[in-house]
Amino acid sequence: MIGQTASITGVVLDENNQPIAKANIKFSGGGTFTDENGFYLLKIIAEQETTITFSFLGLKNIVVENLILNTNEIFEFNPIMKVDVIQVDGVTVTPTGEKNVEGVTTVPPVLVRKIPGANAGVENILKLLPGVSSNNELSTQYAVRGGNYDENLVYINEIEVYRPFLIRAAQQEGLSFVNSNLTQNVKFSPGGFQAKYGDKLSSVLDITYKNPTTFETQIDLSFLGTSASVESLSKNKKFGTITGLRYRNNSLLVNSQETESNFNPVFVDLQSFSNYRFSNKFELGFLGNISVNDYQNEPLNRETNFGTLNQPRRLTVLYQGNEKSRYSTLFGALKGTYHLNENVDLKLISSIYHTTEEEYSDIISTYKLGGIEADQDETFLGDPIAASGLASQFNRTRNDLDALIFNFQHKGTYRKDETKLEWGAKFTHEDIRDQLRESEFIDSVGFSIRPPVSDFSNNEPYEPFNDELAPYTNLNATNFVKTNRFSAFAQISKRDQWGTTDIYYNLGFRGQLWTVSGTDVPKVQQSVLSPRAQFAVKPNWYSDIIFRISGGLYHQPPFYRELRDNTGTINSDVKAQNAIHIVLGTEYSFLLWERPFNLTGELYYKDLNNVNTYTLDDVRIRYSANNNAIGYAYGAELRMNGAFVPGTESWVSIGYLQTKENLDSKGFISRPTDQRLKVGLLFQDYIPNIPNLRMYLNLVYNTGVPGGSPSYADPYIFQNRLTDYKRADLGISYIFVDADKNYPSKHWLNTFKDLSIGIEIFNMFNNQNSITNTWVRDIDSKIEYAIPNYMTSRVLNLRLKMRL
Repeated sequence: MIGQTASITGVVLDENNQPIAKANIKFSGGGTFTDENGFYLLKIIAEQETTITFSFLGLKNIVVENLILNTNEIFEFNPIMKVDVIQVDGVTVTPTGEKNVEGVTTVPPVLVRKIPGANAGVENILKLLPGVSSNNELSTQYAVRGGNYDENLVYINEIEVYRPFLIRAAQQEGLSFVNSNLTQNVKFSPGGFQAKYGDKLSSVLDITYKNPTTFETQIDLSFLGTSASVESLSKNKKFGTITGLRYRNNSLLVNSQETESNFNPVFVDLQSFSNYRFSNKFELGFLGNISVNDYQNEPLNRETNFGTLNQPRRLTVLYQGNEKSRYSTLFGALKGTYHLNENVDLKLISSIYHTTEEEYSDIISTYKLGGIEADQDETFLGDPIAASGLASQFNRTRNDLDALIFNFQHKGTYRKDETKLEWGAKFTHEDIRDQLRESEFIDSVGFSIRPPVSDFSNNEPYEPFNDELAPYTNLNATNFVKTNRFSAFAQISKRDQWGTTDIYYNLGFRGQLWTVSGTDVPKVQQSVLSPRAQFAVKPNWYSDIIFRISGGLYHQPPFYRELRDNTGTINSDVKAQNAIHIVLGTEYSFLLWERPFNLTGELYYKDLNNVNTYTLDDVRIRYSANNNAIGYAYGAELRMNGAFVPGTESWVSIGYLQTKENLDSKGFISRPTDQRLKVGLLFQDYIPNIPNLRMYLNLVYNTGVPGGSPSYADPYIFQNRLTDYKRADLGISYIFVDADKNYPSKHWLNTFKDLSIGIEIFNMFNNQNSITNTWVRDIDSKIEYAIPNYMTSRVLNLRLKMRL
């Protein structure tokens, strides 16, 4: 077994919030003292129970019992030492992190940075959870329990962050806002979350960035790009800053797809978090981000085989033209925290987000659809037969968007014994300026295909048709929209005992009032109120088990994209979608093979009303901008995680989901994210005789989602599904230096705190996964074929990581 370590760190204060110097912190394996600023850092043995005692002359001891930390985990604990006795009993940190009665999953940041993936990071790990689905390895977006990509909240240090508006394809995304090198804590709730979180229907991702404890540099190099971060702390421990720079190039992945292209993307991101402690009562933090996604692509050709063994078919496409997109983002936020006294914390948070986005493209594609002469083995290796579909298509795009979002909010917390009261108020101003110009012309054997609209009739050859050429699909809209939002919440949490049973409850509500207006947009004002509750019980049993129930009424007031219909027109009357959440859960912690494990299970049901239906093409969502549907989602999830191999953490998860909607009382059909079965595996291992040779496996299996329908088609007719999504990413690395393997001061490797080199194999089994369909018309039969758009094939990546 590898002797892995973890860290507990923080600041020790007295009753007057003054730092205590030279306080003693000890456990059975060693100890340390606080410095003149009350700061301490203690290394303990990971994955085993540890009792830590904080002591100082004249003050009563603080005891933390049954502490179990993950390998390389950093646990922040800031005790306040009083004259009265304080016994912190059973603060248990299991392989999922701190045991949480709120139903929140905590993901160790060390896993985020180690586990391989085409888009490695926080979202890469989330996709292994049972309720989270994504069939696109190039995208950092995810759907949770039947929702879509727009239904997820993301916070960094309590500051809400946003993503670009216009991105239509995952290969355009580049980088997630969240920089995994800067993260300290990752918490995720897939439903039934508290009122302090915002107004979305599906999930909350709550990220905390590091508070630096020393000077440190991290560098990560690979064929997909590079990242570097620097963290530092002033001598008086009052000012700390951490800055990350990232560059990414998706060419390695995109060039493994079926479409050959000249691909030139530049994704650059600079992010920094700084915090200055003016006194023991007041501190000010700043979060800043600058990102540029410059995407240029010149597609050349594509060849796709599809169909059955008895009737194989092939689509061949030749392209002319190119596409150029650019997404530039500026984000800045200030967060002031005032510790009024030992019971009350007051916060003011202000943020501004500005994005300018451009999508320009002119693509002419000429395609040929035909059968294939199968060989004796009936594989798709024969020569093509006479084509039954010959056509060309011209796509033109000129989209521009400028968005400015400003937030100002107050949050407060009052703690007294086992009771915690939280409240907050927030003002948001959104100013969106959007110009959409998109057109698609289809030419089939010399004839331009017109849109099948009711005001068009053609009686050729008996009557000549002399109308102008019209695009098959066309968008031409200019929108200037402003939205002002006022929201507020209040909630109370309390831990208590009912006989020998520990109980916990959280009761809260939040409300929002918003006004939509703009140029040629009717001014509309609406409001919603969302009550939410959580209740947990921990019986006094020999087994360590907790039972939870949570739920409430959740609203999602429309953001800009939800106000815009598929013609580009703004409908300011769109109501907030709402969902009644009911979540039943249990968490069981136990020892297996003398190692800690967790078994978590949840059942959930969501009743959806005022549903704003949408279509999903790759990662682009287009709404109908009305509320003419109802729906539901229900499912079950199970996840087991722990030290399957000593000194490592792994997990296996399985989930079942069904989500459907009823549009205009026509009957229930599957929603675009109706995933059904999901299996995820995260596994770590090493060679016992060579413990520094590590293996990381990321495996996902999802049943296929609905494949969509052609333009102008009735979705009730097209309910076929995409093929199942199967993917395995493997990482193998050799650890030269880490916390358990270091070198003498004169050795050249002594400079490094961590050093590793490894290879990553993405899509190890080379599975053909598809995310969307291209619809192609057969001239003879008039049938429109769904041609799968396949994702990336097997790719080899080399990776070097170091920490100084």
